[in-house]
Amino acid sequence: MVDVILLAIGLVMAVFVGINIGGSNTGAAFGPAVGSNVLSKLAAGGLMALFALLGGWVLGPNVVETLGGDVVPARLFSIEVSIAILFFIGFALLISNWFGVPASTSMTAVGAIAGLGLATGQLDWAVMGRIVVWWLVAPILAFWVSGVVGRYFYPILVAKFEIARTQGPLFQLNRSGTVPRIAFGPGTTRREVLGTAVVVVIGCAMAFSAGASNVANAVAPLVGFEAIGMEQGVVLGGLAIGLGGLTVGRRTLDTVGNDLTELPLLAAVIVEFVTAVLVSFLSWLGIPASFVVIATMSILGLGWGRATRTVTASDAVRKGTNGSVSVGALAAEGEDTGVPTVGHPNPVVADVEEGNDGRVENVPSIGEEDPADIPSAEELFEPGTTARVIALQNFVPGIATLGAYLLFRFVPLA
Repeated sequence: MVDVILLAIGLVMAVFVGINIGGSNTGAAFGPAVGSNVLSKLAAGGLMALFALLGGWVLGPNVVETLGGDVVPARLFSIEVSIAILFFIGFALLISNWFGVPASTSMTAVGAIAGLGLATGQLDWAVMGRIVVWWLVAPILAFWVSGVVGRYFYPILVAKFEIARTQGPLFQLNRSGTVPRIAFGPGTTRREVLGTAVVVVIGCAMAFSAGASNVANAVAPLVGFEAIGMEQGVVLGGLAIGLGGLTVGRRTLDTVGNDLTELPLLAAVIVEFVTAVLVSFLSWLGIPASFVVIATMSILGLGWGRATRTVTASDAVRKGTNGSVSVGALAAEGEDTGVPTVGHPNPVVADVEEGNDGRVENVPSIGEEDPADIPSAEELFEPGTTARVIALQNFVPGIATLGAYLLFRFVPLA
């Protein structure tokens, strides 16, 4: 009877963690779409639920195996230990969601499990080292990939794939014929439809990678203890993450979609794409990845690449950029160009000039852009909110790690 009660508590804790994971990651996945009025919060939560479950089912088992038996031996995961670890993960994430800040769920979960390993002297340093190495390499990759896009392709993408919204509905039902059919709304353009589809698809890709990487954070201890099977754990974790996206995810959607940044929508889509690809790749390798750090470095890389277009490569190496390189470079693309920002969507679709061969005209070459067009970082980020986000993103994993270490160090559960 006691074992049944403990198992029930463990399952409740897993759902609790999954809900907080969903709340934290929904903002990262669909904040740009909601902030630009492409999706409602309800629609974003529903898509988060669907694609997080799909990602957990396809790639999630790889990460579950890592956290459920590789970082520390699986034999340490008794039902009591599993409940304690899930409690620290969920409690730490609850704090971040309460403040409306998307925290790194993977770092929080790994921290709690590492606290167990440190307290018992059974942490697998080789596995932990491999995870930490990828935590360092992945953000660097995100920075340089995004930097290349920002320097060589971003202005062209702005002109060719401008993502903006006109007034009125995107589609409407045309009843003029015998059979009603779906048609473009008043003023809707093909570019607008394409841009909207891109924003939604990339958000779904982020939700997929979130499920792949983070479903393990909710159920790995229970699977490692063999309290539930792998398939059961994946379904349970995926559904819990989806439930979190539909409920507490509204707070992080507000923060990422409106309060934190006026990042141009196209830039946000590029950042999400780079982040989703890297996180899915790491999940395939069985590495629990940090959305927050990868996305942040992608933003910095994109801004750096955009800013360095004001000088040639040789000048950048020889003279530097005289302080003009900042993530604020991205904000220039949202000013008087018809390109919406995440927090403040622009309903005007700008005209794009194309030559007869389909190439975009009037895009300055590298070294020809005016440095005055590159604003400061303060024009991109709201300083107070940004400081709060950075502080909590470092504080939350520390809570889980320290709490788990102290408990297992002085209470003989493991």
